[in-house]
Amino acid sequence: MEEVKMERISVCTEEIKQTAQQLRAGDTVYLSGTIYTARDAAHKRLNEMLDRGEQLPFPLVNAVVYYAGPTPAPAGLPVGSCGPTTSSRMDVFTPRFLDLGLKAMIGKGDRSAAVKDAICRNNAVYFCAVGGAGALAAQSIRSLRVVAFEDLGCESVKELRVEKFPLIVGIDCQGGTLFR
Repeated sequence: MEEVKMERISVCTEEIKQTAQQLRAGDTVYLSGTIYTARDAAHKRLNEMLDRGEQLPFPLVNAVVYYAGPTPAPAGLPVGSCGPTTSSRMDVFTPRFLDLGLKAMIGKGDRSAAVKDAICRNNAVYFCAVGGAGALAAQSIRSLRVVAFEDLGCESVKELRVEKFPLIVGIDCQGGTLFR
């Protein structure tokens, strides 16, 4: 059995365009900076906005999207639980978003061949967060702001500021993957 390396790398979201090319499947990453949450319903609306030629509520170029729906925050905290959802539900939209400049996604589970091809084509990266550990993941979130689709509740698009958010590179831009 092939041994997976577990190198720990600090990554800033503002430098994700350059950093993505150096990351390899199996790397442990501590991500800091701005990320956006978006799940199924939000992806559908974002795609419809693109179809109509409308400006998106956040810049897609060099963005990091987290497939999560944070729960309401308890007193004194920016967010409640914030664990990843199954990424494959966004696969129908992801190649288009990557081709338009999205640089990284965070979720759980394997991705389709079309998404893997788009990750390689666009020098992007797919990070995996630990499923079932949403309360632990929330400890890395410093602030939360709703930026679009407030009517979707926990599935609205939110801007998060994260610090040392623990992730594993699931698929790298060279085609390396943890999923076989």
